[in-house]
Amino acid sequence: MNSGQRYCFTHSSGEVIYLFVLGNKKGSEVLITNYGAIIMAMKLRKNDGSFNDIVLGFNKVEDYLSEQYFQNYIHMGCAVGRYANRIKGASFTIGGKRIHVSKNWGNDHIHGGVEGFGKKIWKVVSFIASKNELVLNYKSPDGEEGFPGNLDVYLKFRFSDDELMYQYEATTDQPTIVNLTHHSYFNLKNGIGNNFDYQIRINASQTLEQDDQLIPTGKFSNVSDTEFDFRNLRRIGDQSGMKNGYDKSFILDKKEEEPSLAAEAFCEASRTRLQVFTTEPVLHFYTGNGIPPIQGKNGMLYGPFSGFCFETQKHPNAINIPQFPDTILHPGEKYQETTIYKFFEA
Repeated sequence: MNSGQRYCFTHSSGEVIYLFVLGNKKGSEVLITNYGAIIMAMKLRKNDGSFNDIVLGFNKVEDYLSEQYFQNYIHMGCAVGRYANRIKGASFTIGGKRIHVSKNWGNDHIHGGVEGFGKKIWKVVSFIASKNELVLNYKSPDGEEGFPGNLDVYLKFRFSDDELMYQYEATTDQPTIVNLTHHSYFNLKNGIGNNFDYQIRINASQTLEQDDQLIPTGKFSNVSDTEFDFRNLRRIGDQSGMKNGYDKSFILDKKEEEPSLAAEAFCEASRTRLQVFTTEPVLHFYTGNGIPPIQGKNGMLYGPFSGFCFETQKHPNAINIPQFPDTILHPGEKYQETTIYKFFEA
């Protein structure tokens, strides 16, 4: 077990950036920095002693702050908030008051705005190496990106022999909307090649209909006899939806509030299986269609389809669609969500 904490640098703001290593008994490691709560690596120790790093990223924390990366920003491995995915017109109404938030997806809003939580420096609340547990905190001030209320967010990571769990908790002092996720791009072949050969299963019988800006309209669509039917393992590259790639929200077939199986991916070449369990009602499946040419860790050149995302979340644009579940958090309430990544070598 190689858990530990390392000083990286002091940001121009005066805040300190750290890199945390969570290591398990198998020799696998997860690398996380308090800048953007970014998961930089998930290095799975294979039976032959080699490592399979299954997320895209950079070698150094500093690379996530480079101007080149900001110009081609893809939320690689970071925390996403206050509101994951898209909000139509970058506006909504709470208590009769019209609220306007940052426009960073044409005339719409995506993933928390211009900066969002992925470019913030999170406070280190605790790091317990013996438990492979890291707790971070970010206090989002009233009016940040246009959102009302001071939002106090805690993000806990815990790494065990076969799984990585992340858990959000948040409170507010004014009614506001909250929808948090984490945005790792998975590549199950140590960062090599594309994801066409991966087999995918998503536990969902319906998707959310989207307009031409990929924003839910409020209608539901059955997956039967469509390119969105992943209820059984299917090779991504065989599906007609891969012509332009997937960027779609799936309504999970779940009723329980406890974490349940949402999706899984299997790579025959590496014999690696990833399963995702979550308390959340929606899984957004993104095949990395828009990843620009960018040099990642170990000199690897990333591009379209280099990785995929399983983004567990609430309904996108829910605040503007009355029939969608309520995503308003009120004072005195606590926002909670849990997502678990489980790994297997076949």
